Amino acid sequence: MKYAFSTLGLPGAPLDRSAALAASQGFDGLELRAHPEEPLHPHSTAGERAAGLRTLTAAGVTALAVAGYARVAAPGTDEPVLAELRALIHLAADLEAPYIRVFPGGADLPEEAADAHAVRRLRAAAPFAERHGVRILLETHDSHRTAAAAARVLDRVAHPAVGAVWDVLHTWLAGEHPARSRQALAAHLGYVQVKDVRSAQELTPTGLGTGVLPLPEAVAAAPTDGWLCWEYEKRWYPDAADLPEQLTRGREHLQRLVAGQVPADSRTAGSGGLHPRR
Repeated sequence: MKYAFSTLGLPGAPLDRSAALAASQGFDGLELRAHPEEPLHPHSTAGERAAGLRTLTAAGVTALAVAGYARVAAPGTDEPVLAELRALIHLAADLEAPYIRVFPGGADLPEEAADAHAVRRLRAAAPFAERHGVRILLETHDSHRTAAAAARVLDRVAHPAVGAVWDVLHTWLAGEHPARSRQALAAHLGYVQVKDVRSAQELTPTGLGTGVLPLPEAVAAAPTDGWLCWEYEKRWYPDAADLPEQLTRGREHLQRLVAGQVPADSRTAGSGGLHPRR
């Protein structure tokens, strides 16, 4: 298993600081938030991209993914979404990242229409991604927060350059058990995003293993040769504890989870029906 964390936990930090933290704290990679607030994004120049890749390479850290904000199921015409996907793919290729992350974003549409948008756009972008050695990953989020909903789209796309990011928080909030999530995404999974929170009502991030998410079950369901990425949402919760001081403990907790040394907690090991849908 390889370990990464998201730069969402270090909002606006220079890339060299994020890469140095990852290397010094035993993480193999970074999920790079691709937003204009961050050092690298789709409008970064060729020089900035080349410098970013040199920084990552010098630190011995992999760019796991470019975490973009394209919404493939959203209403509207296709070309702006496809242009955004192409820009994210170019950025990922320049950084030698194997994945880009995209959102569904179809909450304002009936399910059938949202699915149709996502399928059409992902199919259209897939050959471009494949040519650049990049895989588009649809996150379990917003309108498609369960693995079953994401898989409903991905089964129809049926292209090797399109898959899924499993965000454990969102499938849990939707009441989906980790074993069911893994089953639904078995043919599509790129990597797993882990995190922890105090409750379904209080989503301020906490250290891994100190909250209520079913991390033992989720990690047990993850491929042993894949990636676990800690998405610590400091950007959205500025009062949360700072991430750097938690990195070593978080990585060690993930290693214990992978080794099966952390038992499932009775609060989170059930069918998922104990948790309200959000």
